Amino acid sequence: MRLGVLDIGSNTGHLLVVDAHGGAAPLPASSHKQPLRLAEHLDDDGAVTKKGIAALTDFCASATEIADDKGCEEMLGFATSAVRDAVNSDEVLAHVEKHAGVRLEVLSGEDEARLTFLAVRRWFGWSAGRLAVFDIGGGSLEIAAGTDEAPDVAWSLPLGAARMARMWFRGGQPGESEIRELRKQIRADIARDAGHLLRPGVPDRAAATSKTFRSLARICGAAPSGDGPLVPRVLELATLSDWIPKLMDLSSDELAALPGVSPSRTHQIVPGALVAEACMDIFDLSALEVCPWALREGVILERLDQISIFPGRR
Repeated sequence: MRLGVLDIGSNTGHLLVVDAHGGAAPLPASSHKQPLRLAEHLDDDGAVTKKGIAALTDFCASATEIADDKGCEEMLGFATSAVRDAVNSDEVLAHVEKHAGVRLEVLSGEDEARLTFLAVRRWFGWSAGRLAVFDIGGGSLEIAAGTDEAPDVAWSLPLGAARMARMWFRGGQPGESEIRELRKQIRADIARDAGHLLRPGVPDRAAATSKTFRSLARICGAAPSGDGPLVPRVLELATLSDWIPKLMDLSSDELAALPGVSPSRTHQIVPGALVAEACMDIFDLSALEVCPWALREGVILERLDQISIFPGRR
């Protein structure tokens, strides 16, 4: 079966077309994405602006055409933090459905964490033992942990890199006192519920997903994406902590010249790095393994679980 997965994130809209069969890993067949930056297309009241709605609708319409051209039998469309938290979320969804013909499911933060965890668990397998997963998106940070395919604990915090950039970096690089305040707030927010993960004990394996973590790992010396998904990649706390002061001193052009950094996301690198460092510090993790599978793959895998691995059975 060929599936289209339409992921409307806080930074990017991404259509992933996959060939999917029960009992097999989803095989990517086509990819189409576009920067939407919905987390930054919010007015002072927290509503997605008309410009943001128009960009989202146009992208969904083009994604539908591409999915049809690629022979998709089914489209799984979902939206995350930016749409979920917008005060005009219902209006945004209705506009997209009316003008683009796409019905988007809004995932809760807990579901986002749960599905991401499922993907990472399937990637690393049962040998990972008790697994902890961290995902920094554009609008939110998801944390989950457990010993099974469904996490024991899963929660979401409004600490996405784009959200932090819009709130704290809108006027350029903050001063030292503002950075200290931001760092303090991030760590207090994460530590508030840290006991949920820590009470059962230290995880046997800790992993990170998302563009932010991949970019930070690449900056800190991990292999480039061109080496393929099977190459192990690790983000080490000590190396990240050494890099953060350097990142704060770099201009946008200098940040964009770093390996793994998209020009459209340079303003998100420092806040994303502060969130990543806080996660590792608070949960006493010296390193995080970077997993190539994340939320999209979790959505696909959950759908595949409804398809029997035996031919002729559904």
